Amino acid sequence: MKRIFTAIAVVLATLLPSLSWAGSAETGTPHLPREDVARYAKQLELDLAQRGANIAIVGRIGRDPDTLPAGIDYTHIAYWVYSQITKADGTKTKGYRVYNLYQTADDPTISTLVQDSPAEFFAGVYQLDAGVIVPDPRLQKKLLSVISSPTYASLHNSDYSVLANPRTPQFQNCTEHTLDVLMASLYDTSDQDQIKANIAAHFEPQPIKISGFKRLLAPAKSATLTTADHASQIGTATFGSIARFMVTHDLSDQVYRFTPNGAERF
Repeated sequence: MKRIFTAIAVVLATLLPSLSWAGSAETGTPHLPREDVARYAKQLELDLAQRGANIAIVGRIGRDPDTLPAGIDYTHIAYWVYSQITKADGTKTKGYRVYNLYQTADDPTISTLVQDSPAEFFAGVYQLDAGVIVPDPRLQKKLLSVISSPTYASLHNSDYSVLANPRTPQFQNCTEHTLDVLMASLYDTSDQDQIKANIAAHFEPQPIKISGFKRLLAPAKSATLTTADHASQIGTATFGSIARFMVTHDLSDQVYRFTPNGAERF
């Protein structure tokens, strides 16, 4: 019996490495020097400020891109909000605060809403490469209004799934929460049923191709890999699918990739 379980564990480890990617704080030994990460985070802050962005959607790469499924460019996304920040010494300054949904350390099937700094957002990333969506000015105002209201927290579902279906309320990950907040802003509603109906009507999730065998075994590797909220086809919200939605509906001012060399086309 022990040999059978060992064999199953080996199969899971070899077949399913690319399924764990979205919505958690990257942990373990940092891939990059802390000083380089902090410098890069400040570069992006300055770039956004120069563009006059009061809010942006930013994605990061926390895993080796070669291990990610097709259609997944970034492993985590969050809202960056230009804010007044109180330093440790009590002085105040202006900068960006990052509004995240992260898995909890004790139970990865549960998520929580966490604010951190740009440098903390990029801590543990695999490479210095960010996806950036700057909403148009009208939408920026609506997003800021929702994020500063009780609606932001009310849209959080703590039941976490890497592959959460954005059209249903059963599970949620960081990209789905980002999308829910976006829809709440666009339609001036906090009603979750209405938000999900609007997503089903207007948003095209990113298809994720997983064989039936992998899909069957995935929950045995981690409960966060459940696909119980999907039908035969799997689709989830991603940075790319949100960017496409916003571009298609003229909701974005700018969409780009940002590296230490500056901005380039996404």
